[in-house]
Amino acid sequence: MSRTELSRDQVFELLKSLRRRYAVHYLRRENCTVDLADVTDHVAAWEYNTTPADLLNEQRKRVYISLYQTHIPALANAGVIDYNPETREIQPTNRIQIFDDYLNVFTRPIRPWNRYYCGLALGSVLLFTGIWIQFYPVAILSWFVALLGVLTAYGILAATHYWYAQNTIPDTPPELHSTDD
Repeated sequence: MSRTELSRDQVFELLKSLRRRYAVHYLRRENCTVDLADVTDHVAAWEYNTTPADLLNEQRKRVYISLYQTHIPALANAGVIDYNPETREIQPTNRIQIFDDYLNVFTRPIRPWNRYYCGLALGSVLLFTGIWIQFYPVAILSWFVALLGVLTAYGILAATHYWYAQNTIPDTPPELHSTDD
């Protein structure tokens, strides 16, 4: 796969393996450079429903081999991660976020961000209308101060939205929370 935009078929191909989905979840959650051994420990622990400390060597080895030979190279070829086979270090790229919608990463209640943005837009319109028609409480504000306040509010809301999106990934993959079983 090339480093161009991934098609839906390519995304589904990459996510068809449970081990690969677990690896993507771990890398997305950590969002920093990790060692292949760390990825292996967590993927194996989730797969065998145990903790990394309680894994048997055989379980760890089985997962390690498939990650090393198949899954990690596939993610690297797709440009989802940067992988150094010599040091066994894995760095997720920004492209890993493409999987968020497919993996239902955000299992916590999603905030109604669209309402926050619409509310801020409505408030901005009312503020500027109040200044324009010389409505007393807001008429004392200059256009510059109002514009600066609105832009600051949008910046704070956008930064908060970004922070929330980056920091609400649960510790375990959604498959482990499934109630469909």
